[in-house]
Amino acid sequence: MNKKALAIIILQALVIVTLAWALVFYGKDEYEVAQSADDKEISSPTRVSEEHGATVVTLSEPAQNASGITTTKLQAASHQSELLSYGSVVGIEPLTELRARYQAALADANVVRASIINSQQDYQRLKTLNADNKNISDRAVQVAEAAWKADQARLAAAETQAAGIRDNMRQQWGDILASGGGAEALQSHQQVLVQVALPDDAQPASISRITIAATGTHGKPIPATYIGPSPQTDPTIQGRTYFFRASSQDLRAGMRVEAHIQLQGTTRQGVTIPTDAVVWYLGKAWAYRKESKEKFVRQLVNTDLSADNGWFDATGFKQGDMLVTSGAQLLLSEELKFQIKNENDD
Repeated sequence: MNKKALAIIILQALVIVTLAWALVFYGKDEYEVAQSADDKEISSPTRVSEEHGATVVTLSEPAQNASGITTTKLQAASHQSELLSYGSVVGIEPLTELRARYQAALADANVVRASIINSQQDYQRLKTLNADNKNISDRAVQVAEAAWKADQARLAAAETQAAGIRDNMRQQWGDILASGGGAEALQSHQQVLVQVALPDDAQPASISRITIAATGTHGKPIPATYIGPSPQTDPTIQGRTYFFRASSQDLRAGMRVEAHIQLQGTTRQGVTIPTDAVVWYLGKAWAYRKESKEKFVRQLVNTDLSADNGWFDATGFKQGDMLVTSGAQLLLSEELKFQIKNENDD
């Protein structure tokens, strides 16, 4: 081997040794940084724990402030139990037609009644003249008497017709509507007539409040006022039917409606869970109750009874409980990360 080849080999060996030393020297710093990060991750405090069978999220007060977590104190609330029933908005055109016919029959009767007064007076006058030395013929008296009796027959017929129409209205619409109660507001379409089937334990005397809403629309409930019993049943609904009137703002004839019925003496005491405090998880509603300055517990919310801006609860929560109204989703995320970490460890 000549000197030139030997020199090249020695030079290559020196380059390899230099590169190896540089790799070890600079890689050491990166390894120490990575190891330090791992140590910090391992040593970071766990925010989720199990206490007495409940999952507790622990968050320091500075962390709460930084995360924008706020709470509200639950106040006492009352709720009247409701019954749900169904009905329909009834068109009043048939009632309007019957009332028009009834009024026409009464008018005819009044006209005949006025005619009777005249025909009776004529008959009495002619009868007196006939009795006074036959100053008027018997034939004239007979004609006057016949006219009087004909008017009486016409009056009886008009009154019978009016009575028949009135009875027909009562059979279809009940006494109050047949007599014209609330007819003006109904005919002007300011209000609508609603027929509702009530359960046996919700007779009108026991109702403190009833609201109506079109079925399936989730519209704003409309207060309804009791009119009277309905003589006709609803073939699609079980129960005795009653007439109510309500504002026509969102209701139209033929609509099916839901009736929310509040009964007297059914008030329950509890609290209202604000909508802002509720987070949804696995198809259920939850709220975080603050147990101490740094601890929060997730608790199931009963959504069976709706209330203004939330849900009424009479069992799971109590007056004075502090609920998270801002940042509840962050606490839920902490729980979920804890669950995922445990599953990965397994």
